Amino acid sequence: MKLYIHQLDQWPNFTWQTNEFLNSLSEVRNLQGRLMGKMEALGFELRNEAQLETFTLDVLKSSEIEGEHLDLNEVRSSIAKKLGFELSDSIDSDRNVDGVVEMTLDATQHCFDPLSKERLFNWHAALFPTGRSGLHRITVADWRTDNNGPMRVISGTMNKVNIHFQAPDATLLDQYMDQFLTWFNTEHTLDLVLKAAIAHLWFITIHPFDDGNGRIARALTDLLLARSDKSNQRFYSMSAQIRIERKQYYDILEKTQKGDLNITVWLNWFLSCLTNALRATDTLLNRVLQKAEFWRTHAKTSLNERQKKLVNKLLDGFEGKLTSSKWAKIAKCSKDTAIRDINDLILKDVLQKELAGGRSTNYELKKNS
Repeated sequence: MKLYIHQLDQWPNFTWQTNEFLNSLSEVRNLQGRLMGKMEALGFELRNEAQLETFTLDVLKSSEIEGEHLDLNEVRSSIAKKLGFELSDSIDSDRNVDGVVEMTLDATQHCFDPLSKERLFNWHAALFPTGRSGLHRITVADWRTDNNGPMRVISGTMNKVNIHFQAPDATLLDQYMDQFLTWFNTEHTLDLVLKAAIAHLWFITIHPFDDGNGRIARALTDLLLARSDKSNQRFYSMSAQIRIERKQYYDILEKTQKGDLNITVWLNWFLSCLTNALRATDTLLNRVLQKAEFWRTHAKTSLNERQKKLVNKLLDGFEGKLTSSKWAKIAKCSKDTAIRDINDLILKDVLQKELAGGRSTNYELKKNS
């Protein structure tokens, strides 16, 4: 019995009904064009800030989909260094963080370069610099071998395992990946947004690596979406939206991989997710504009380096409540110094006490700032 699409005789000859998603594709293309137009009007510095925000979000959320939570400040600092952006509160980053960042930036900054086996192997090596996935040694910078059994996507407990998907046998990987790379590097009349959707499904179905297939599939998606935008600057994150729609993503992926080669339903879902990702960019853009407006308003306000660092964290979306204790910890200063910094900013109309009371006093940016 042929349970998965890669076992079908016509694999990988995908089919679809264009008329069922033509309006969705047109909407995506319209939103892409409007977004790129908005960004062109922003100016160099704000575009860089928006890029930094987008790449940071993309790296964080792509890793979160796999259950890995990276440090936001490390990711942001790593991206800024590699893009040559100045960051006042830059910190050192772990090599695992640098690896994910390097792959993401290579995919998008060099989106018009051909995709090769060596390039994929370099991405994989960057993702797993120690040669391990968690505690387990894996094959790095090469296709999986299946020495420990078939590659499966499973859930459940040891006593009750649910097999969601079983990938093609390792002996077929050279053939299957050669087919994929030839298709990927061939110019088609196919719209590049649709090509991104097909590439994502095709690659994740082959599942050529021991680990990291999801992150690499999303990097390939970003590469083709960057081509579709005709720009290596990124202002929206498909990975962030997939993270939000993670359950639907896994459900539609499993149904498609256990279906036939008509992938219309998958393409419809992908376009819907991408539409949501493009619309969500308004939130990111508003934050960038608010940050720029804040610093214009306070261009002549004298702030020390600790104050600048903490104010930027608030502008970037500080998680939780800001207290004097947290200020002291982040700024690496005494609590007395933190309180002096905070009181000074209150006098300068930068900070205010939150109206909602509690055991400790919380602070926020002043609303009219």
